[in-house]
Amino acid sequence: MRLSLAAALAFSLSLAASLAPMPALANDGAAINVNVNMARVLRINASAATVIIGNPGIADVTIQDPQTLVLTGKSFGQTNLIVLDSNGNPIADTMIEVVQMQAGVVTVYQGQARTSLACAPVCQSMLMMGDDMDYSGRVLASSKLMQQMVE
Repeated sequence: MRLSLAAALAFSLSLAASLAPMPALANDGAAINVNVNMARVLRINASAATVIIGNPGIADVTIQDPQTLVLTGKSFGQTNLIVLDSNGNPIADTMIEVVQMQAGVVTVYQGQARTSLACAPVCQSMLMMGDDMDYSGRVLASSKLMQQMVE
């Protein structure tokens, strides 16, 4: 049985940095958005015992404590999040949408080859799903080299 968030619990979202509460999203049926490769803290008023993500390739969720969930965007797309109490009863069922971070990201097309840069304030190469495989391989190799240097 699917319960609306408004009927089941007062769902508050917060940004990981500020934990400032946001209004519940159940009223308008909007999905919870999270950026790919980023995490978001979800606060709930009921105690969660089990969390289920419809497609774990798109997002992941962990229980930080019974009333705090951490949602991580893994790949672009939509899936759903189901939260169950200790008796296995659903207390939430909502859509999750994993989107590309827009602020500070520049996408460069050279023919059909796409590359992504994080530009805040200086542009640096970054890995983004859908980028050219050769470019992504070079960025990953450079990152691994830097990690080896600090070890």
